[in-house]
Amino acid sequence: MTSIAMNPDARLAVTQSRAVVSEWIKFRSLRSTWWSIGIALLISIGLGILFSDLRGNDLASHGGFEPDQTALTLRGFYLAQLAVGVLGVLFISGEYSTGMIRATLSAVPKRVPVWAGKIAIFAAVIFAVTLVAAFIAFLGGQAVLSAYQVHGIFLSGPNGNIGFSPGSAGTVHSLGVSISHPGSIRAIFGAALYMVGIGLLGLGCGFILRNTGGAIAALFGLVLVLPLLAQALPGSMQQHVTKYLPLIAGTAGMNTVSSTDQLAPWAGLGVFALYVVAALGIGLLVLRRRDA
Repeated sequence: MTSIAMNPDARLAVTQSRAVVSEWIKFRSLRSTWWSIGIALLISIGLGILFSDLRGNDLASHGGFEPDQTALTLRGFYLAQLAVGVLGVLFISGEYSTGMIRATLSAVPKRVPVWAGKIAIFAAVIFAVTLVAAFIAFLGGQAVLSAYQVHGIFLSGPNGNIGFSPGSAGTVHSLGVSISHPGSIRAIFGAALYMVGIGLLGLGCGFILRNTGGAIAALFGLVLVLPLLAQALPGSMQQHVTKYLPLIAGTAGMNTVSSTDQLAPWAGLGVFALYVVAALGIGLLVLRRRDA
């Protein structure tokens, strides 16, 4: 009988697939993962339905236009991004704070598989979760809006949005729109892509700074504080600068109504992606050049 000798180095070789499995085990083992995802789901869905109910009641009572019924149901993602961004930071900074990163990089000395594995796992999980949340928020919000049957004069708004002038005359109309409404599917996917981008931006900040507090401060300074600082610019510059900032550019994909204050949806997501790629690229450079 001929025996086949197995090279022990082959069994222990570091591969990208093994690095991804390792990162998945760490990701699902963290309590912060499930707390952050649960909070993000609760906020994005709950606020989307709540805002739809409040807006529907206001329109039914006082009339007026709802500029973007789809974006209205996705408003909760503006707050839910906090939970996802923090989770992105913790996915790497937690290893530095506990010292586990030394064991990780000893097992994977080339370091690129660790970096790529974290990105792959985080992006896949967050995209799947937030896409489901976006569909639920949209369908739930539109169901709430549709419950408001307004008896009044129909007012045609831009891009198919709906407005009413209440009164005894006129026809009964529903405030909700269907999922086939122009731009709705794209906006739903845009919300999920934005959430992935925010999380990866946090991951990049974590790779760069290696400190939880500092990375969170840097992330939300970049996303939330920059638009406030831009308001101090002269009016002639403000509009041109603001639309290229991460928050404004990234959320352009969640709208179905065009605005001069924002880039086109895919253009905005493209600009936002450049911020994410830059943060992750700098993070990889730091990871490769600094000791654990």
